[in-house]
Amino acid sequence: MKEAVILIHGIWMNGSEMFRLRQRLTDAGYECHLFRYHSLKCSPEENAEQLNKFTHLLEAKVVHFVCHSLGGLVLLHLFDKHIVEKKGRVVFLGVAVNGSQVARRLYSTLMTRWTMGKSIEHGLLGDRPVWAKWRDLGVISGNFPLGVGLVVGGPALPHDGTVSVEETYLDGATDYITMTVNHFGLLYSEEVAMQVITFLRAGKFGDEATNLLFDATG
Repeated sequence: MKEAVILIHGIWMNGSEMFRLRQRLTDAGYECHLFRYHSLKCSPEENAEQLNKFTHLLEAKVVHFVCHSLGGLVLLHLFDKHIVEKKGRVVFLGVAVNGSQVARRLYSTLMTRWTMGKSIEHGLLGDRPVWAKWRDLGVISGNFPLGVGLVVGGPALPHDGTVSVEETYLDGATDYITMTVNHFGLLYSEEVAMQVITFLRAGKFGDEATNLLFDATG
């Protein structure tokens, strides 16, 4: 049985943006599943409840998670509230675990507050659950400063146009890497995809790993 990967998209997205990363993971031998959720209508905690149900539907013995932006905060709530029995690893792509300066600016202005919806509830403002090292977790950040965040002034440099590198630092993470891509480039870059695959296989970033870490048939 193949190892499964659950892909979790970010705010203002529906998951179709992850098609290229999904294809590359599929080509690498993973069984990919896209978890779609309402990023504005529901809070990260509420979406985590749906993610828990989604995870339980999978038959694979090994289930990894690859999360972009707000999707990582949904994942933190999942592990904070539930015991995820299936082994696997986690990769965060541009996840503002320390709160998003762009989100704070949008939320602080009455005209743009609606764009945040319920994503700010124990989420993008920084009041999220602690990561208790439940499994290996790798963090990939970008430092190419081009993106929608610049419209409202942008985060502190270095940043990916939406999220700063500093905002992605997670206490308890296993490994970090910063790459020359912007926030959306994290989803489309072949180099990023190879680092995701490397971490899922080896639990660290670096040269491409050639073997699956887990024996999912055992």
